[in-house]
Amino acid sequence: MFGYVTANRDEMKIRDFKRYRSYYCGLCHALDVRYGKAAQLALTYDMTFLVILLNGLYEKPLRSDRRRCMVHPAEKQDMVFNEITDYAADMSVLLTYYKLVDDIRDERSVKARVLAAKLRKSARKIEGRYPRQAEAIAKNVRLLAEAEEKRDYDLDDVAGYTGSLTAEVFLMDEKDPWASEIRHLGFYLGKFVYLLDAFDDLPKDLKKGAYNPWIPEAGRKDFEALVENTLTMMISECAKAFERLPIVQDIDILRNIIYSGVWVRYGEIIREREEKGERHA
Repeated sequence: MFGYVTANRDEMKIRDFKRYRSYYCGLCHALDVRYGKAAQLALTYDMTFLVILLNGLYEKPLRSDRRRCMVHPAEKQDMVFNEITDYAADMSVLLTYYKLVDDIRDERSVKARVLAAKLRKSARKIEGRYPRQAEAIAKNVRLLAEAEEKRDYDLDDVAGYTGSLTAEVFLMDEKDPWASEIRHLGFYLGKFVYLLDAFDDLPKDLKKGAYNPWIPEAGRKDFEALVENTLTMMISECAKAFERLPIVQDIDILRNIIYSGVWVRYGEIIREREEKGERHA
């Protein structure tokens, strides 16, 4: 994932932010325990959202602990975790591994090659444990790479590949009675994240002559309105599915993320471009 599915800290109560951080630290801890220090590079707020979402849906008992870490060596950090955290850790490693493989293919990245080698054995184990999710990730990463190589500018098509893999990652169990809603939520959240990431990268891609699905629309006077409307449609579908789920636990945190947090980076992009004089009318 891309790190856009985060909370809006300015609009969170202190106790909710502490709870949010404890899930994040719990996921970090699970990555370390299960796969080692290198796997902690796969830590994202996107997958922290998944932990909180699935915990809200299933209300599994949480274990708590306080530990120091490399980032916070002086003070112990609160953390909560359970089997859902372990699942999110597995998916984090798998997603990161396939992203690294894609970077190696596209950019011949030496750094990606080194990290991919460290995660390869762990990724193979996870593939065996979760074949449906692994197949969805591998297939849609490949299809997206092919679409980008062909310069497919159909926003719905290219964003749909990230949506499809996210839908399968978000669904732990195909027999879940809420499978349809979970997939719907994951699909549109994945599309939102892909399109926001592309919008974030647009100035850089224009300078480099690299592929970006927004390029054909970038010259429009109402370009930013188009982007905002498109993103709003994606997150609205995500929110509709979310509100159909019977979630009570951590509901304020989840709603903060879905209705406000996912827009934090978008707001930052707009402000940064305003300051540089790069905004469209």
